[in-house]
Amino acid sequence: MEIVQEGVTAPIGFQAAGIHCGVKKARKDLALIVSDTPAVTAAMFTTNSVVAAPVVVDRMQLNRSSVMRAVVVNSGNANACTGDRGLEDAWSMVKTTAAALKIAEDEVLVSSTGVIGQYLPIDLILSGIQVAVEHLGADGTSAAEAIRTTDTFSKEAAVRCMVGETRVTVGGMAKGSGMIAPNMATMLAFVTTDARITPVVLETATRNAVQRSFHRISVDGDTSTNDMVAVLANGRADNPVIDSEQHPGYAPFSQALEHVLVALAKMIVMDGEGATKFVELRVVDAATEADAAKAARAVANSSLVKTALYGEDANWGRILAAIGTAGITFDPARVEISFGDVPILKRNYVIDFSEEQAKDVLSRKDIVITISLGAGTASALFWTCDLSKEYVAINANYRT
Repeated sequence: MEIVQEGVTAPIGFQAAGIHCGVKKARKDLALIVSDTPAVTAAMFTTNSVVAAPVVVDRMQLNRSSVMRAVVVNSGNANACTGDRGLEDAWSMVKTTAAALKIAEDEVLVSSTGVIGQYLPIDLILSGIQVAVEHLGADGTSAAEAIRTTDTFSKEAAVRCMVGETRVTVGGMAKGSGMIAPNMATMLAFVTTDARITPVVLETATRNAVQRSFHRISVDGDTSTNDMVAVLANGRADNPVIDSEQHPGYAPFSQALEHVLVALAKMIVMDGEGATKFVELRVVDAATEADAAKAARAVANSSLVKTALYGEDANWGRILAAIGTAGITFDPARVEISFGDVPILKRNYVIDFSEEQAKDVLSRKDIVITISLGAGTASALFWTCDLSKEYVAINANYRT
């Protein structure tokens, strides 16, 4: 696998644009991704029962067709909790994009992110779509910049792999830094690939990759109204079509897709609102991978654990207590916990560690916490951050 310093325009046949249309005061706020040929598409959406208008529209679009050509995204306004007008505005974005690109309306997905409960400045957005079409090109970074809200940096990733004798590329961009929980949080991710793959197999690969990436991150435990991951595969690489999980091309493609999603997911955690620590949780020796993930999720979502990390306090009791809320079967006396290479808790509640060594590990920006459940051989990775005073300040009066 070759890592590429690009994003959504890395695969053959994709263009993008990012412009300022006036939703925000100055920063870019409208992105457009376009495939020059129809692209098989798989998508996943927020699990929140309160959903924004674009999510409603996209679910309808994908129920009609699994083939898309374009994705249009505005930032600065979520178009959520906006009733009939919000739905009309989302459909207007779809129709205007289709007309500007001279493609079918059912080949367009729409997305929004930002403040909830405000109507879109739809005239500005529709005019901006026309401008975005004129600016389409190979610069995916401008599009990645345009979907940012409280993000402090743009998030892009791309890799190339070999499917048989054919080079296939997967590229993506994402946004997110707050309202991030492990179940499709307030984040958007748009992934492109030139692989030839069937709709059913692409959906399987997408779900599996999301399960090990965006479903394994947490900043603050909140899920949002607009979350989505969309993967577009236009087949321009002309590889032998990947039509089953047993196809020899499925493994390298799925690994490439997962690599891109994990890279983007990690960036979201690194950019967590007010975060000072990036934490990788490694849960090992679990009965099942599902149990390992549940344990990690419980720890990652614990405000007490996250504030202890901010305070650089080796409070292993908070970690053990959080695991106890995970709903899994395990023996607490068999649990072992290490911060970096410093053993903190050993079996049978044996505690023998240097406070100075533990403090040294917790003072770093990148921290690895390993938790052995002593219940089996399965494992899972999870990524989270600390919870700081700055997080409270950012979210006490959030405006885009």
